[in-house]
Amino acid sequence: MNKEIETLQHMIDESSKIVFFGGAGVSTESGIPDFRSVDGLYNQKYDYPPETILSHTFYNKRPEEFFRFYRDKMLFLDAAPNTAHKVLAKLEALGKLTAVVTQNIDGLHQAAGSKKVLELHGSVLRNYCEECHKFYDVQEMVNSTGIPTCTCGGRIRPDVVLYEEGLDQYTLHEAVRAISDADMLIIGGTSLAVYPAAGLIDYYQGNRLVLINKTPTQRDTTADLVITGSIGEVFSQLDIHE
Repeated sequence: MNKEIETLQHMIDESSKIVFFGGAGVSTESGIPDFRSVDGLYNQKYDYPPETILSHTFYNKRPEEFFRFYRDKMLFLDAAPNTAHKVLAKLEALGKLTAVVTQNIDGLHQAAGSKKVLELHGSVLRNYCEECHKFYDVQEMVNSTGIPTCTCGGRIRPDVVLYEEGLDQYTLHEAVRAISDADMLIIGGTSLAVYPAAGLIDYYQGNRLVLINKTPTQRDTTADLVITGSIGEVFSQLDIHE
């Protein structure tokens, strides 16, 4: 165990209100592509850039193209939780972690056993009718063709935050409260480039701010510990105990 991992281990051992803030890098190890990496969606070729397709404007103007892309590139139902997801669930079960705040929409934290998961950008596992608000699970989206339609005739949309849309205010409030109360904040698998989500870390008041990412972030200079590497590999070296 190298010095950085030892320091991380000690911080975790000394903490009782840990919050984890994660991004796409947490899910890439489960086979879900990152948007901004070399192999990510932004570097594949489509008639429109993914940012355009996944925008509120495009969704309303070209819904058939939106749903074709969405079914093809946003649903990874065979993905399974990786080491990072499992370690976080264990930390919560031990009473050391109070919340996971995630920018991911894949539901893998819950699949690993985490209970308090604040999904800033929603989840592909949930869908609802825009007219009557009837709930539909992900299989309804997978099995549909064209524009998915509710029994009432309304359009069914995924419960995810598209570009140009605001975050859910309750989720945002809960994330701010959890981070404000935390005695340790671990940030993993995110470049901290997406706002307003990235701005949430400003609410942390403690002295155990840890950044774990494969590449540098704009907040590295303000962190108490920076570890360059894969979140799963880093977590796999920890000894998690009460």
